[in-house]
Amino acid sequence: MSVRKGQDLPPEPGDDGIEQGKRLIRVADDKGLSLAQKIANHFYLLSWKTPIHGRRLKGKYPLKLLAVPDDEVPGDSRAGAAIRAGYFLFRGQKLPIDTLDFTRLPTSPAFRDYLHSFRWLRDLSSSATREQGAPIAEAVMRKWLAAHHETPSEPAWRADNAGWRLLFWTAHAPLILSSSDLVYRSLVLNCIARTARHLDRITDKAPMGLPRLTGWCGILAAALLIPGGEARRLFGEAGLKRAIDSSFHADGGIVSRSPLAQLEAVMLLSMLRAVYDVRRAPPPVCLTEALARAVPALLGLTHGDGGLGSWQGAGAIAPQNVQAVIAASRVRARPLRQARDWGYQRITVGNTVLQIDAAPPPVARLAEAGCASTGAIEISDGPLRLIVNCGGAALEGAWVPWDLAQGLRTTAAHSTLILNDSNSTALLPDGTLGKGVTEVELNRQETDNGSRLELSHDGYVRRMGYVHRRLLLVSGDGKEIRGEDMLTPAERRRRPGKQPVQLRFHLAPGVEPTPTADNMGALLRIDLGPLWQFRAGAGALTIEDSLWVDADGRPHPTRQLVVTGEALPGGSSIGWIFKRVG
Repeated sequence: MSVRKGQDLPPEPGDDGIEQGKRLIRVADDKGLSLAQKIANHFYLLSWKTPIHGRRLKGKYPLKLLAVPDDEVPGDSRAGAAIRAGYFLFRGQKLPIDTLDFTRLPTSPAFRDYLHSFRWLRDLSSSATREQGAPIAEAVMRKWLAAHHETPSEPAWRADNAGWRLLFWTAHAPLILSSSDLVYRSLVLNCIARTARHLDRITDKAPMGLPRLTGWCGILAAALLIPGGEARRLFGEAGLKRAIDSSFHADGGIVSRSPLAQLEAVMLLSMLRAVYDVRRAPPPVCLTEALARAVPALLGLTHGDGGLGSWQGAGAIAPQNVQAVIAASRVRARPLRQARDWGYQRITVGNTVLQIDAAPPPVARLAEAGCASTGAIEISDGPLRLIVNCGGAALEGAWVPWDLAQGLRTTAAHSTLILNDSNSTALLPDGTLGKGVTEVELNRQETDNGSRLELSHDGYVRRMGYVHRRLLLVSGDGKEIRGEDMLTPAERRRRPGKQPVQLRFHLAPGVEPTPTADNMGALLRIDLGPLWQFRAGAGALTIEDSLWVDADGRPHPTRQLVVTGEALPGGSSIGWIFKRVG
């Protein structure tokens, strides 16, 4: 079999698809479908229970790939070089290929997903030619098929892993289908078809958000790239519309509130659009509209260097990775300043970028690494970061063990106020989010003199009787950021007692603090960058150790400013300022 990347393969009779002028308009549910469409959709939902799937793939519809879509996002060349050297490399963990056993993978869950999703094919293709990479990919493919092609089991056949696998198998088909072994090639093609049928059955049961969205994208990739996929395409586009509606907020932000998941979703939809492109088929409106909304939301969490902020478990994703995904989306847009549904606010004045988490944490079932970060901020000056969050709770691996990952989810790992050393939203022993912030009030104003943002949350009301209010003022030139953190007694609650307060500002790597003599301020020298000054209006300032996790899941030592004060029964506040002085 010969496949040509980015091009149509020679069609066979009966492979032309839907005739021009007879394409159907799909909507989100059956209410807008014609009777014929409803019957076709219902028929396809039932057909996997009958021998019809087997008949569809014989004779009239021989098993083959109709085309190979382009994968426009480059892989990790270091991981690819490691594969060529004989082992998989993932967040500091190594796994030899020659002893690889897919029935027993002694790795972290994320590493297992990396292997089962075949995302490593992208990394291999970035560091090897087809002739160099195909023997390696085929050897790993044979191992996976020996373990999993007969009996679907999790996590290998989980909807998201199966969906990614279809996308990467088809986009990098030359690496896994170059063999002259007809039995092996037939087994691979049959497994592609079987994976699609498996997704037909389970995708709507997958968790809402990125996992369900990935499953539907895999279904549509199979519909467009396997002969006889017209009915599956109708079924898949209706499912994709439902998945998009449930996975994204109206402003384009993903329901898990994770910038890492947002980046993955944009990449996923871009890969699906590439499948439509290679088949010269118009993508559904829901797909193009979703990308048009998701990209500005993603850009809203970029700093001056183009990389992403450290929010909801994500590390600081590198600028080149963000740029590659944005380029693949082909969406040109400005960063979204206010994402009220997604929950992030962005203030950009001059060279200064201020990001604010202005929403409750995500619902526990939608985010495995959700963080108690309501009210936290990050600040950058041009391409250099000043104030960050620790980040990295979702990047468990060799450098971030499970216990550390749980610690990185706490309120104290974010640049905000902590009352009585407690999280604003509880983290339960099983790792899920508990009670805490349920309501956030937000008021934002823009004037010629600068920006003003005030938010409050109820995360400490039930347990301690205080409302946390944070006021942020950014000057018209961006060189001064004033803040005030207030704790006020909640209405209809008993008079609260005194509680210790800590106000934390985690410094980016390369920022060296020097305390002032009165312990009320510090000079902040950014390596090869400008000089900032910090002053607190109350409490006592100390400088403590901290850490910051990069996009690879590797922690870096850094420092943090900690202002210690006290919450009083009648209310209290701590004012502070960051000022650029050189």
